[in-house]
Amino acid sequence: MSKKSNQDIRQLRAIGHKLKPVVTVAGNGLSDGVVMEVERALDQHELIKIKLAVGGKDAKTAVGEELCDRTGAEVVQRIGNIILVLRRSAEPDPRLSNLLRPL
Repeated sequence: MSKKSNQDIRQLRAIGHKLKPVVTVAGNGLSDGVVMEVERALDQHELIKIKLAVGGKDAKTAVGEELCDRTGAEVVQRIGNIILVLRRSAEPDPRLSNLLRPL
């Protein structure tokens, strides 16, 4: 992934602030169904929030990293049990992309 400037990160966080989590990772961890749902959400929206309802801080960090490894995304922000994840699409849909829709 390319290195983001502080301004880019601030802009992504501002967009993400208004978003609701679209996927929750719970006790069963990263099942194939969860990964497929994250893939679908990233394809459509590019920037999404994911709720990690698993263990402590270390467990949440590990699950977030594994999820990003499996989907090719990157964590933009981590607050408590919510992570903001970005994966740019080659051909984003302006009606669905959280990056292209007006704030």
